Amino acid sequence: MSSPTAPPARDQRWRALVVIGIAQTMVVLDATIVNIALPSAQADLGFGDDQRQWVVTAYSLAFGSLLLLGGRLSDLFGRRRTFVVGLVGFAVASALGGIAADFPLLVAARALQGAFGALLAPSALSLLTTTFTDPRERGKAFGIFGALSGSGGAIGLLLGGVLTEYTSWRWCLLVNLVIAAVALVGAAVYLPRTAPTYRPSIDWAGVVTASAGLFLVVYGFAHAETDGWGDPLTAVLLAAGVALLVVFVLVQRRVAHPLLPLRVVLDRDRGGAFLSIALVGIGMFGIFLFLTYYLQQTLGYSSLRTGVAFLPMPFSISLGAALVGARLLPRVGARVQIAGGGLVGATGLLLLQRLDVDSSYAGTVLPGLVVIGFGMGLVFSAAMATATAGVDRQDAGVASATVSTMQQVGGSIGTALLSSLYASAVARSLPDGQPSPEDVAEATLTGYHTAFAASAVALLGVALAGGLVVRRRATAATAPATAPAGAPADAPTGTAAGSRDDDGVPTGSR
Repeated sequence: MSSPTAPPARDQRWRALVVIGIAQTMVVLDATIVNIALPSAQADLGFGDDQRQWVVTAYSLAFGSLLLLGGRLSDLFGRRRTFVVGLVGFAVASALGGIAADFPLLVAARALQGAFGALLAPSALSLLTTTFTDPRERGKAFGIFGALSGSGGAIGLLLGGVLTEYTSWRWCLLVNLVIAAVALVGAAVYLPRTAPTYRPSIDWAGVVTASAGLFLVVYGFAHAETDGWGDPLTAVLLAAGVALLVVFVLVQRRVAHPLLPLRVVLDRDRGGAFLSIALVGIGMFGIFLFLTYYLQQTLGYSSLRTGVAFLPMPFSISLGAALVGARLLPRVGARVQIAGGGLVGATGLLLLQRLDVDSSYAGTVLPGLVVIGFGMGLVFSAAMATATAGVDRQDAGVASATVSTMQQVGGSIGTALLSSLYASAVARSLPDGQPSPEDVAEATLTGYHTAFAASAVALLGVALAGGLVVRRRATAATAPATAPAGAPADAPTGTAAGSRDDDGVPTGSR
């Protein structure tokens, strides 16, 4: 558990949020910014179409499988310290990728990015959880953080388009050095100095079973995307991953210091929030990937124009999360807000069913993006606040890691499932014999409609998870994290005896 020093001043808390938000944005945008850069990187380094998926998969495998360990390390060794280590490591990995002279080094750099991202992401969210304890401030903070998490993908598309168009694909990775440097300076000045006063032994059995299980599940879905659901290896990977995760749960019930205490996930409200976040990951994938294909391949947009076309979405997410959601959450509670946001987002995806081979951006694409973004903003702000509300301080890191894990696993499921549905719909729509270009265009459009419809179903699942599983109403959803077990009742607002800062200096001596 971590014992806080005197709470940071109000202005400093909001400056800390800026620092945390910069780091979170870097991690989130990294996926889509690299997707935009892939064609140029492939031409430069000369790797084949069958290899390029590993530039994306290497990151997701490392990130998804190591998140729970990263969250627990932040609880054990101090969130500020692990935040800084994650930032530095992510920047170094990005530099290696940016200067990569061959394909193996690029893939290795992406895997290293994922490993340090798994340390950075839960540290960022747990710092937010423990920094903002006032219910009203907490709602605003999570609204802003949710906006950044939801809009990072769209920002990555825009930034990737600009950098690829005017500089080089390498700057899609090297730009992280600039972002990390700004965040590091801010971390040194504004992040509160806390350190754990009690460090239980690491649950290595849990680490091995959770990491291996998540690795196999993510790899299994990635393999399904390229080799199909009927491939025997896909079934073996997924079955082995699920079996290891079952073993992980059994281990967590028996060890003294579990990697993921089951009390974190068995709470009904947090469980509903985790489920909502996973389903959002599935739905968001369909928006970014298939709408990007539609804009570039059907309407003929350049990568830069595609990025600009997505720009209204982060603004809409920010409106839903930081402005409306933050004010709505204390009044209506997470249950209503998650359910309502899911329904709004599903409506936006259904609007995209109107897409045609010559649709106008303003009349068809733009309304869908705005409605989807507003709904996602409502969901993100409420689900993230609920997923970390009421968690003991010593569990804040691993609870935050579980949020990121749900996003990652949801995205992996979305990648495989929606790609499979898209390919099947296109194949069914093509006539026998040699199809004409018009036949191919119409079949492709049917594939887009199928993918967007499946994404809408995922967001309807978000609405059901919010309405049927989550119970919290009114201000309960914004309750602060509880004090560490055994700590005085006023520990969050005072200085615990014997606490030390990240330099190991007793707080009372400063």
